[in-house]
Amino acid sequence: MKWLRWLLPSVALLVVLALGWVLFGGRSQPTPPAASKVAAASLRDPALLAKGEYLATVGDCAGCHTAQGGVRYAGGRALATPFGNIPVPNITPDRETGLGDWSFEDFWQALHSGKGRHGELLYPAFSYTSYTKVSHDDALAIFAWLQSLAPVRQKNMTPALAFPYSVRNSLKAWRVLYFREGEFKPDPAQSAEWNRGAYLVQGLGHCNECHAARDTLGGTPQDVHLSGGQIPMQNWYAPDLSTGRNGGLEGWSAQDIVDLLKTGQSARGAAFGPMAAVVSGSTQHLSDADLRAIASYLQSLPSREQPAPPTTPFDARTLAEQGTKVYAKHCAACHGKRGEGVAGVYPPLDGNSSVTEPTGINATRMVLLGGFTPVTAANQRPYSMPPFAQQLSDAEVAAVVTYIRRTWTNQASIVRAEAVSTYRHTPID
Repeated sequence: MKWLRWLLPSVALLVVLALGWVLFGGRSQPTPPAASKVAAASLRDPALLAKGEYLATVGDCAGCHTAQGGVRYAGGRALATPFGNIPVPNITPDRETGLGDWSFEDFWQALHSGKGRHGELLYPAFSYTSYTKVSHDDALAIFAWLQSLAPVRQKNMTPALAFPYSVRNSLKAWRVLYFREGEFKPDPAQSAEWNRGAYLVQGLGHCNECHAARDTLGGTPQDVHLSGGQIPMQNWYAPDLSTGRNGGLEGWSAQDIVDLLKTGQSARGAAFGPMAAVVSGSTQHLSDADLRAIASYLQSLPSREQPAPPTTPFDARTLAEQGTKVYAKHCAACHGKRGEGVAGVYPPLDGNSSVTEPTGINATRMVLLGGFTPVTAANQRPYSMPPFAQQLSDAEVAAVVTYIRRTWTNQASIVRAEAVSTYRHTPID
C-alpha cells in the first residue's frame, strides 16, 4: 500500500504536467516589470526600514527562515513536505549565500511571481501563492529591511525531492492549476478596515496556506478558503476560521479573535502547536488596528454547510463511559465538570474548535504531549497543560478524547486507540 500511495499522486502529476505542456506549451505567465530600478540610498530611509521590519513580522518571515538556535533570517533548515524536504534559504544580505546581490526587481519577482533570481520556478513551500497579493510598496519595504540586516554566511542546502517532484518544470503544470498571480484589489463595497484585514489575511499573513485542505498534488483549489485543513507532515489540524454558523470559530466575537492573536488566549480557546509559534513570533506584535482589521475580515467569512452527523459505532458508548472516568480523574479539576474552563487560565473544552475539529488530531496530541500556550508580552506567565503520554494508555487517551468530543454541546466523531498510537510517535514539528 505504501508504494501505491506514492504512485497515484506521481502518475497524476505526470498526467497534469503533460496536459499543461500541451495547453500552454511551456509558456510562463508574463510578469510586468517592477517599475524602475530602486536607488540604493532610498532603501536606507528609516521610515521605510521601520515599515519593512513590521511587515516582515506580519509575514512571520523569521518563523521559516531561521533554524532552531540559528541566526534570524539566515535559513539553515529544511521544510518537510509529503514530496521531500525543501530547504529554506538564507535571506540575509550575504553576497554569496544570501540576497546580497539581489536587486529589488529580483525580490519582487520571487514574492509576486514565484520565480527565482534567474527565472527558475520556486517550490510553493515558499508561499508565493499568497505573497503575490502583497503590494509593490510593501514588498519594497520588506526588501529594504532585509538588506539592512547583518550579512550571515550560511550555505543553502539542496532540495531532497523524489522524482517526478524533483523536476522543476513540473511546476509549470502545478502553477496552471493552483497559482493566480496578482496584487490584492480592495473591494469598494467594503470598509477600509475590512480591506486591510483581507489584505493581511490573504497576503502577508498567508493564513490559507495552513487553514485550507490540500489535495494529493499539494495544492489548494481556488474555491477553498480558510475552511480548515490538516497541516502536511506536522499532524496538526488548522481549523476553519469562519465565525458563522457551522464555522470552526462559530460564536467567536471580534474581541475573542483579537485576544487570541495578541495574547495567545481568549475566552473561547487558546493557541497551541504551530499556532502558538505564530502568535509568539508574529501576531502578538501587530498593532491593535491591524488585529481588529483581521477580526473584521474573519467575521465576514460565510457560514458553512451543516456537517454530516458523525457515525456512532457500537463502541462509542463504551469509549464515552471509560472517558468519563479518565476525565474526572485527570481533567475536570482544571477544565471543569462541564468543560467550561477557567477564564484567562484554562481554556474551555465545550465548543472549542481544537476539540471538535474533524480529525481529532489536536485534542489527541495535546493530551499526549501537553498544551503549551505562547509566552507573550500581554501574557508572560501562561498556564500550560502537562503531557499524559506516560500516564495514559492509547485506549485511555482515545476514551477521554472521544468523551470531550461528544459531551456537552460537542458532537464530533470518536477517536480510536490505533490513531492515538500513530500520533504518540509523531514529532511535534
